Amino acid sequence: MNIHKIVLPTPYPIGDVNAFLVKGDTLTLFDAGPKTQEAYEALKWGINEAGYNMKDIEQVVLTHHHPDHAGWVDAFPNADILGHEYVDHWMRKTEEFITYRNNFYRKQLKLQAVPEKYIEKIVQVRGEMELFGTTPLTAFINDGDEVPGHPGLKAVYTPGHAQSHLIFLDQSTNEAIGGDLLLENVASNPLVEPPVDLSETRPKSLIQYQDSLKILHDLHVSKIYTGHGNEIEDIDRLITIRLEKDRLRALQVLEILNKPKSVLEVTMELYASVYQKQLGLTLSKTLGQLDCLERDGFVTHEIVDGINIYSRI
Repeated sequence: MNIHKIVLPTPYPIGDVNAFLVKGDTLTLFDAGPKTQEAYEALKWGINEAGYNMKDIEQVVLTHHHPDHAGWVDAFPNADILGHEYVDHWMRKTEEFITYRNNFYRKQLKLQAVPEKYIEKIVQVRGEMELFGTTPLTAFINDGDEVPGHPGLKAVYTPGHAQSHLIFLDQSTNEAIGGDLLLENVASNPLVEPPVDLSETRPKSLIQYQDSLKILHDLHVSKIYTGHGNEIEDIDRLITIRLEKDRLRALQVLEILNKPKSVLEVTMELYASVYQKQLGLTLSKTLGQLDCLERDGFVTHEIVDGINIYSRI
């Protein structure tokens, strides 16, 4: 791939985010940073450094809908905007979708035993809507589709970190633009999100994420251009490390379940030092481990007085 990396600042603990300018039959920007002035200036500078200006960008392709990747689609009014169909909901932000999203999270947080007084704060913090772009998608990209203007650059659906997550595999070089599927220094969080079909069924994000890592393994990618940090070439080794870390964390959760407990109770023990500051995130991670333990036949759950209670089998 003829690829130019652009590093953009973010207001998030993860730090900088990467965008990639790829020259093919079409000049394409993959990901666009958060919608902050600092990110805009860095994006403009990076495109200029590559020998182009903002109006030269013909299309923007998004790996997923999170605001640190999908903010400055609005900076390219003449470009086509492409991504998974789910991304379009976050760009349009219709009243119907926002209401659905908020009600989905309220229901899930109640099931996890979060007290009512904390639920609204978590629901609103999850939004960060001001850092999202507002330009609707021009076209959707599905699993297996070729990116327009880039023969042999194929989309692969890899949900888990985000329900909209795609990576893009160059079949001639076996390199991939990987979004947040696999990062060099940190594990990608399996975030609880509404499902792509906008139903009430909660996706099991960590199970999805582990399955997506196995897809990446089977693709035998030679190099992955990541959403944060450096490119990765020793991909299989890092996948093994990530999956083993999940296994060990699941064993911690199983040990905590010395009696039936809610997701919140498990979270308070598993992430005792940070759960109060990062309740939404730590609940997502705990729930993911419980999903995996249930998948593997170690735990079960039942609803008691409107709350999911997990027990060892």
